[in-house]
Amino acid sequence: TTNVILDILKSEGIKATFFVTNTGPDYLIKRMYDEGHTVALHTASHNYQTVYSSVEAYYNDLYSVQERVKRITGHESKIIRFPGGSSNTVSRKYCAGIMSTLTKEVLNRGYKYYDWNVSSADATPGGLPADKICNNVISGIKGKDVSVVLMHDAYNKDTTLEAVPMIIEKLQAMNALILPI
Repeated sequence: TTNVILDILKSEGIKATFFVTNTGPDYLIKRMYDEGHTVALHTASHNYQTVYSSVEAYYNDLYSVQERVKRITGHESKIIRFPGGSSNTVSRKYCAGIMSTLTKEVLNRGYKYYDWNVSSADATPGGLPADKICNNVISGIKGKDVSVVLMHDAYNKDTTLEAVPMIIEKLQAMNALILPI
């Protein structure tokens, strides 16, 4: 579905931010970059047990996806999103206090991390219908000066794909600015 999402964004003249892992084909990352989207880093594996077992393990995983993006695009991305977000609690299960360390350390190493403040809930187990995903985004942005919307192209792909044009249409009707990070 990533190709189709890119087609939709291209036809609407909208740029987005894609937080990538080491899964999926290289050509999609190249296309994202070539079409002016922000290619940002998630982690190579997105495996909480691997990523959050230690600070060293986190960076090994991060550097792997960073090297992949640089190899494909020629650009060294320094924008990241932590799996589960910067204030996740699941990481404690693998290494107590790791998020407190990582949120400071990544900044010291020149990275900038982002969390979302609006969830489309498109990764809900079992999926949600497209109109519900759209409504989650539209109701979530109300009252916020800046919204960072979390959406996925790996879970419940069909309904996310159906929701994207609906969301764009409603945001445009609201005269909302749609910008990448």
